[in-house]
Amino acid sequence: MKTYKYLFLLIGISIFGCSDLEEEPVGLLAPDGFFNTVDDIETAANGAYGHMTHEDFWGRKMSLTLMLRGDMVDIGDPTTSTRRIEHNEFNVPTDNGMISGYWLRVYQMIAAANQAIAGADDVNVADEIKNPMTARAYFARAFAYFHLVRQFGDIPYIDAPITDLEASSSISKTSAADVYANIIADLQFAKTWLPDTQIARSIPAKSAAHSYLALVYLTIGDYQNAYTEAKGVIDNESVYNLGLEADFQSLFDASQIDNSVEPIFTLDFIGASNGDDGRDYQAALTGLRDDEQYGLGGGWSVGVPSLEVYNTWDGRDYRKAVSLDTTGVFDGVLQPYQVFRESGAGRGVNRPHIAKYTRAIGETATGNGRGSNANYMMIRYAEVLLIAAEAHNEISGGSAEAMGYVNRVRARARNSNGVTSGLFPEDIAGLSQDALRDVILEERKWELAFEFKRWYDIARRQLGSDVFSASGLEGDKPNFDPSQDYLFPLPAQELARNPNLLPQNPGY
Repeated sequence: MKTYKYLFLLIGISIFGCSDLEEEPVGLLAPDGFFNTVDDIETAANGAYGHMTHEDFWGRKMSLTLMLRGDMVDIGDPTTSTRRIEHNEFNVPTDNGMISGYWLRVYQMIAAANQAIAGADDVNVADEIKNPMTARAYFARAFAYFHLVRQFGDIPYIDAPITDLEASSSISKTSAADVYANIIADLQFAKTWLPDTQIARSIPAKSAAHSYLALVYLTIGDYQNAYTEAKGVIDNESVYNLGLEADFQSLFDASQIDNSVEPIFTLDFIGASNGDDGRDYQAALTGLRDDEQYGLGGGWSVGVPSLEVYNTWDGRDYRKAVSLDTTGVFDGVLQPYQVFRESGAGRGVNRPHIAKYTRAIGETATGNGRGSNANYMMIRYAEVLLIAAEAHNEISGGSAEAMGYVNRVRARARNSNGVTSGLFPEDIAGLSQDALRDVILEERKWELAFEFKRWYDIARRQLGSDVFSASGLEGDKPNFDPSQDYLFPLPAQELARNPNLLPQNPGY
């Protein structure tokens, strides 16, 4: 049900890039007396969520950056923007346009959340009435900082509206450890006050805060707390109205996703846009150029899986068929991927393309799919099961409980439209801790393929030297440097404006 639409806050959202004094600040302070009711808190909090679907953030820049830095998606169109190719090749300069494009947007998201949190203090009602709404702002702030800290490490941490421009021009970085502590505190507040369920999964419920706590703890290697939080979600499956979608394809069908119990927190694209505000570019960026089969006018073949992704993915795994397109239609003729380029000038590379964002994008999709009403799952229940599996294996190596969570996810992977393959997956009983760890990470790779998770897994597990070697899915990536590339460079223009943000991340 797309009954909930985000409002963009026109007051209280500061145009803030740490020390960007050359820009005219807009709405540094909400007008006196603006926050009087819970509805005012909601308006401010919704401003944070409105930024999430912008082209600068999940519409294109951050999402595509994460996809290209992983080991499953390569550049299909060598003429695409250099700023994209730089991430794919680990040759990222400090003025990379992808990073500078979304850095400011994320801090606008944070500024809106801060305004809601600060403004709630002025609303004179009981905590039981206002805190469930304020908790949405705490969740949004944690969500934004969680992306930033994983990408940049030490970053400016701002937890209140900016009231002093001079002071803001000399802000320093906060250590990654302290940023994580603040993220956890925000999520704990959200978990305490958010309701068990909401009218739409694009509005965070208690399950979203609960699940993100599990993921945050997993990311920082606190496996006991990661397991505790993930197990708490699993134990409350019925309370939170969660479960695994019976058919994996339904998770990527815009006509079905709103009624699914598997998504935990989604970004809601509504098939309309104001310029680049609210536009969904992934279908365009990952779709097959000139393909006629989905009525989108074809995609751009920018982010395309390497051929080894297709070759090494077990064909008995139903997720492979859902996730990849191996055929395209050109001039009314169905063609296999081996001849995509030969089928006509300008068409995609001869590799299967990503199907998750094109096959069932919704009736209102227009302009290569950019006008889409398909939701993006930021976290879903299958991932929580795999978080529990990974964390419990680290606590109790080779545990049967961890294997049970993996097998629950795998059971669906061998079920294609109600037909179960008895051959897949293989038995994992009795595996050692190390062997089971490898299985779980592989399971995350295939279950969450092309869902913008893989780079974060590579970084947190320090897998780069292996997955970007000659034996990796994309072959040797000689520019990858483990002493540098697990972090992105801080935007050069921010360091120039505010030397207190120095030093730059190592290697840049």
